[in-house]
Amino acid sequence: MSVMCERSLSTQFRRVVVADDHMLVAQGIERLLTDTFATVELVASGEQLVESVRRDPPDVVVADISMPGMSGIDAMRLMRGEGYAMPFVFLTMHDESSVAAEAIRAGARGYILKSSAGDELMRALVGIMDGQTYVTPTLAANAIVCSGRPAYTLTEKQLRILEYVALGLRSKQIAYELGVSVRTIESHKYVIMQELGVHGTLELVRKAEQEGLIRH
Repeated sequence: MSVMCERSLSTQFRRVVVADDHMLVAQGIERLLTDTFATVELVASGEQLVESVRRDPPDVVVADISMPGMSGIDAMRLMRGEGYAMPFVFLTMHDESSVAAEAIRAGARGYILKSSAGDELMRALVGIMDGQTYVTPTLAANAIVCSGRPAYTLTEKQLRILEYVALGLRSKQIAYELGVSVRTIESHKYVIMQELGVHGTLELVRKAEQEGLIRH
């Protein structure tokens, strides 16, 4: 593990939940993450993942897709529906671009093959922590094409601003809510509009709803 990755993650991440029904795999991931997270919790199913997130929301979730009962993607959809916004990273053996596309379309921030885990997982988490989306390079291009839309790289703060905009709040009101300047809010709104390829507030809200970027 690189010193850079370790320092970047350890200064900002408190807790990670790892969901995988193969205990040896889960323990291997735990060893990778234990130096950079204060707490690493292992769960073995989608249902246990949901229970863990509800009990103590983590900073990030690293999950397999295929697990007994509820899949990792279904667990993420349920959590998103309940308003949990922490990044989900899927670490899986599924190397089909269509599955990667489904995960990204459903709201995942990362999709990494188990065959290339290790340093790649740590590098991916650094970017995901900054609001980026990461897909294993061998799948990335096809996953974006299959998803029917690009993988947006909005930060958590920008997604929150987007939700306030959708509620009809003006920049001054959003600035007050977030404790930042109006100029900062306007700057973020400009970046969001550029990312989504729109030019006005109404168009922005409509596009964000279509892309599933606004939680309801």
